[in-house]
Amino acid sequence: MLAVVLVGGFGTRLRPLTLSKPKQMLPVGQVTMLERVVAKLAAAGVTQVILSLGYQPDAFLEEFPDGMCAGVNMHYAVEPEPLDTAGAIRFAANHAGITERFFAVNGDVLTDLDLAGLWAAHESFGGEATLALTPVEDPSRYGVVPIDSAGRVEAFIEKPPAGTAPSNWINAGTYVLEPSIFDRIPANGRVSIERETFPAIVADKALYGMHSDAYWIDAGTPEAYLQAHLDLIDGVRGAPEECVDSSATVHSDAVVSRSMIGPGVHIEAGAQVVDSVVMSNCRVGAGAQISRSILGGGCSVGESSSLSDLSIVGFDQDLGAGTVSVGGRFPSPETW
Repeated sequence: MLAVVLVGGFGTRLRPLTLSKPKQMLPVGQVTMLERVVAKLAAAGVTQVILSLGYQPDAFLEEFPDGMCAGVNMHYAVEPEPLDTAGAIRFAANHAGITERFFAVNGDVLTDLDLAGLWAAHESFGGEATLALTPVEDPSRYGVVPIDSAGRVEAFIEKPPAGTAPSNWINAGTYVLEPSIFDRIPANGRVSIERETFPAIVADKALYGMHSDAYWIDAGTPEAYLQAHLDLIDGVRGAPEECVDSSATVHSDAVVSRSMIGPGVHIEAGAQVVDSVVMSNCRVGAGAQISRSILGGGCSVGESSSLSDLSIVGFDQDLGAGTVSVGGRFPSPETW
């Protein structure tokens, strides 16, 4: 069983963290986002993953030099230019020689979807493609997918204006695809599977959808990335995960609450870290207050600083003593 995982995006919504690292290489808990995605695929029987790479491909090769991730063999397909979602899937599949039914998934979606159930549903539908669908409160940010009583997709409406969506069930970014889909995707240039390929399959009455209320989050924004960690800490996805790495040092006078603390982190006396993510080898100075914020690996936050409201510190940044930030970015966007 094969899967194409799309990891070629620039991760602009997560800057400055993604200035130096692709978002799928960011940690979610104590492993990378990619490892969590691949582990779910492996549990469903996937034996090979084809990574559709674009932005900073060397980061993936350096992290997984033996070509293995979560016990699964990985094939690297590096796009010569941005090809959008359908173009990337076709390029990766051709690069790996896929000629059979396969999964395709967005690499920044974390979900407990029943992948084996989606595969079985696709077989029963007998169509060309089957999408996992998840409910959301605001469907205007996504592709809305109404289906009929037989599971056939009636329309594919990408990012409808607020209040106009016919359903709150959206494209969850996980698909089962037949190889015949390649005939619908031009060999060169950018092609969107959401805006071009899926609507064409709808017109031929060959696109199906499966509703699922399993855990689902698009971790590509700061809010969602932080929430993905809090969900692990709170046990939303099963048993709560260990949130403080064993190699981190937390002073006896410091307070860490509902936060993910990576390896090699040093939190000094009187510091407070609440509802936050502190990646590997960071230093949080004495008396610093970190709340609902994200610290990239190797950064240093000076004594008596205060970071709150989704402040984000990029990798290897040094913030001086007394820094105050409410939703700030370090380095500032003007330098990106």
